Amino acid sequence: MSSPRATLAVAGTATFLALVVFTTPLATLPSTATALGAGPEAQAWILSSMSIGLGVALLSVGALGDDLGRRRVLVLGAAVLAAASVLSALAPNALVLVVARILQGLGAAALVACSQGLLGHAFPAGTPEARTASSVWGASLGAGIAAGPFLSSGLDRVVGWTGAYWAAAAGAVVLAVVTHRLVPESRAAEPRPIDLPGVLVLAAGLAALLAGLVEGRAGFTRPGVLALLAAGVLLLALFVVLERRRAAPMLDMALFGSPAFVAATVGALATGMGIISTTSFLPTVVERGLGSTALVGALLLLAWSGTSVVTALLARRLPAAWSGRLLLAGGLLVVACGQLLLLGLAPDDGPLSLVPALVIAGAASGIVNSALGREAVASVPPGRGAMGGGANNTARYVGSAIGTTVIAVVATRPSLGGGPAGLVAGWNDALPLLIGFSLLGAVAVAACRPRRVRTPVTTG
Repeated sequence: MSSPRATLAVAGTATFLALVVFTTPLATLPSTATALGAGPEAQAWILSSMSIGLGVALLSVGALGDDLGRRRVLVLGAAVLAAASVLSALAPNALVLVVARILQGLGAAALVACSQGLLGHAFPAGTPEARTASSVWGASLGAGIAAGPFLSSGLDRVVGWTGAYWAAAAGAVVLAVVTHRLVPESRAAEPRPIDLPGVLVLAAGLAALLAGLVEGRAGFTRPGVLALLAAGVLLLALFVVLERRRAAPMLDMALFGSPAFVAATVGALATGMGIISTTSFLPTVVERGLGSTALVGALLLLAWSGTSVVTALLARRLPAAWSGRLLLAGGLLVVACGQLLLLGLAPDDGPLSLVPALVIAGAASGIVNSALGREAVASVPPGRGAMGGGANNTARYVGSAIGTTVIAVVATRPSLGGGPAGLVAGWNDALPLLIGFSLLGAVAVAACRPRRVRTPVTTG
């Protein structure tokens, strides 16, 4: 296998594995909660803890990959993921599992960010090969989401809830060995010194913010929740100040003056706040609101994610003249149309009635994922592809945390009275907000037009 093909295969596999691990609790939560004696609050943390690890680490490990070696950091991330998966399988209680899931997020962050950096190096931006590589990366994202619940559910039935974690550990070890042997090392032509203050302040700020969002689902007026959110905002503001003053910052704030970088970041944020949040909460509505099963919820998720795999692979055949900005804005608009068709749900509706909407949203999500994979690398300076991928995916997962919090709070508010009818009514109340996130994202991305370069007028 040639080096570019090996790099593409490893990058796709790494992203697939990260998303499989991420979606594991969606199918195993009931048996996990029973085995560990986890109550509702602990279950919420089991579902959300890996998002905290991902959000905290994506940008930092991406920058470290560019400077220290993308292959090296990806292999290290796979080792962390393997160790954390073993800890998850051996967890005696919910607290240990939550800590292990956060560590899984740290390892998976290296897989996601550095896989994009490796692709950016092996397939230079602007080439047909780069379009193919970004399509494969986008498809692996959807494939991991599609396969994760089924793989973990199948292992749960055969060997119990720990089976998925043992399998993840084995997969991470194999990935580390294959990556080390087959993928050539790459790093930035001019590595920067490690921005340790930036890494620590960003990690602390995102951790506080995301923890506050998770805890806030049970009430935002509690002092502890307010303190976490305030600390998160203050630390992120401090991060911006620090990065502006450093000669070699981890994240150059001047990038936010680039329309291409802003479009990619806003597109990722809107994707998380919109469709990812929608599909994350949908299985709960299907099971508790429509009285269906976890398997049916997983199949509905497949209608969205499976369709996105197909369209992500086909995205490379779209006209090269269609810019990333156009694909992102148009894709988010169609995603919003798919979300709109999910409105008006009634307790006596069948789950199959949701399939057309999910297929439409999934088709557009595949285009968006492919475009984000390409624009995240192309919108940053050469040699900073892993950092670009890390920044983009940070926006995606922070957006997902915000959107999931919004829908969870609105859809399960006490005034609805609880029960299936109350949950379905809450879904119909909350969904317009998530549709609005997708629409606002489409408008904002469309507004990020490239600056026109004025040519000087000469007189003869």
